[in-house]
Amino acid sequence: QQFEQAAAFLRSLGPAVAAVPGNHDIPYTFPGRFSHPWREFERQWATTEPVHRSERLLVLGLNSARPGRQQSGKLRHASLERAARLLADTPPEVFRLVFLHHHLTCAPWRARKRPLSGRGHVLHKLAEAGVDLIASGHIHQASAIERHEFDVGAGVRPLVVATAPGLGRPRPRRQGEAHGLQLYGFDEGEITVETHVWHEGELRLTGARRFPR
Repeated sequence: QQFEQAAAFLRSLGPAVAAVPGNHDIPYTFPGRFSHPWREFERQWATTEPVHRSERLLVLGLNSARPGRQQSGKLRHASLERAARLLADTPPEVFRLVFLHHHLTCAPWRARKRPLSGRGHVLHKLAEAGVDLIASGHIHQASAIERHEFDVGAGVRPLVVATAPGLGRPRPRRQGEAHGLQLYGFDEGEITVETHVWHEGELRLTGARRFPR
């Protein structure tokens, strides 16, 4: 029922939805957690790794949730290789976005929350294949950073790594969690990331960054 309600809400917003599972989308009970972890998710969304293509946009979803890892996630080798292949085969004028649940970077005050396992390798692989923006969530706090801001040996191609706040309401008594979303925009010259946070009954723009492309 929870999956159905969440799917109905997302579809009610209007635009088409591409969804990937997070660590709370896996059954908590045994043996279902390991024997059919994606059954309910795929019943609503058909796949855990969606692909959307248009003349101007390529969007790849990656499933980073793992039954044996409640907090930190990990990508399957085959998924990463497939994503890199699709990115590399896409014309350079097409904007290329990859999204997954588990974060690659995070705000300093949540630095102890473990990021995606093997994030350095994943970042290098996707960057080498030509991704423009990697979006994630998981930590319920927002950030947006260009790869050269933390990786001085990154080469010449820009890459934005964004972490969105949680759209769901923060858990009771949980301190330091935002409730909001991010909007991503792009054109030939730049990538934009806007963070909107729910405050006093409405979504408010709290941050906007522009990155040269």
